[in-house]
Amino acid sequence: MRWLWLAYMTPGRPGRVTTATELRWIYTAWLGAFLLKMLGSSWDVSWHFMWLRDDLAPPHLLNSAGTVLVVALVVFHSYSGYGVDRRALRLMQWGIGAFLVAVPLDIINHRINGLDITSWSPSHALLYLGTAIMLAGAIRGWWLYAAPGRVRDLVSLGLWLFFLENVLFPNQHQEYGVLSLSAYEAGRTTAEPQLLDFAASQGQSPAMFMLPVPSWVHPAWLVCAGLLSLVIARKVVGLRWTATILAATYLAYRAVMWLGLVAIGFPPSVLPVVLIVGAVLIDVAVTRRVPGWAAGMVITAAVYAAAVAQQALGVLPPWNWWSALPVAVGLALLWAVVDTLARSRWLARSQTADEPSADVVAVRD
Repeated sequence: MRWLWLAYMTPGRPGRVTTATELRWIYTAWLGAFLLKMLGSSWDVSWHFMWLRDDLAPPHLLNSAGTVLVVALVVFHSYSGYGVDRRALRLMQWGIGAFLVAVPLDIINHRINGLDITSWSPSHALLYLGTAIMLAGAIRGWWLYAAPGRVRDLVSLGLWLFFLENVLFPNQHQEYGVLSLSAYEAGRTTAEPQLLDFAASQGQSPAMFMLPVPSWVHPAWLVCAGLLSLVIARKVVGLRWTATILAATYLAYRAVMWLGLVAIGFPPSVLPVVLIVGAVLIDVAVTRRVPGWAAGMVITAAVYAAAVAQQALGVLPPWNWWSALPVAVGLALLWAVVDTLARSRWLARSQTADEPSADVVAVRD
């Protein structure tokens, strides 16, 4: 550690010359940090459907370990200038700043409003936003400075996987809630009595407690936020099956976590399997250069059709089928905006990294 500190913690500007080996170590640390955060967050959702909230609960501690590593990485980039340009560094700094502001706000929110189990609260939204911004900085830094090839593609897919998981994270409330409510109504609740008693003391019915948002929220967010993230990832990474790989990996991760959490006694969730339908069609549409305004309408219709089958099996949160048209229009418009930006001069300029600074690189032992 002393050697690493003396060798690399030297002041420099963004764009500082970084070797391929150094770059791989730096961004492997980013992957490790977000893996800790993702594992902690996944456990946290299941935890909240069983136990009362606790600031020092194991899932929070695991997530916090990842956050500490992210803070250390942002400090490292800010001080040394390795592995980032100015735009990537600013995204990292603004992202971690928003996240750290959201943490005390969330704690205060829980102190004032009690349980606040919903994933859709304003303080939670700020946590997701901060995470998305810092991930955007990491994605940019790696993509600009890593040499083209298999390693760059794999690390990029890893970072985009964490981005997708962060975007879809709020929907897990309904995906846990639908099974928890069903178990409660069947007389075999998965929640501890103290949790249900606390919810009742706040005037919440089991349905309000477990499915607190309207039925159009889950499909609208999955399509207009989740599928849109896959569209952008497909265009940035450029691999033919980028969206399919990300969606399949995300669902596989959720399935493994499902097995692990249920094995140790935590509540289960349903999986948004319909995501893979949209992902495959996104890859086909981008490969065949289908305009976003048309692809968005068709893909939304296909996802809603697949959802009918999944909901018939009782493994999908309630969907408001009347939301299909406005959601389809929403994805079509958002995809059209992405297509317009992809052809813009602004994007072409932003894809160029800042020139490496003229800092003198210290001689290392």
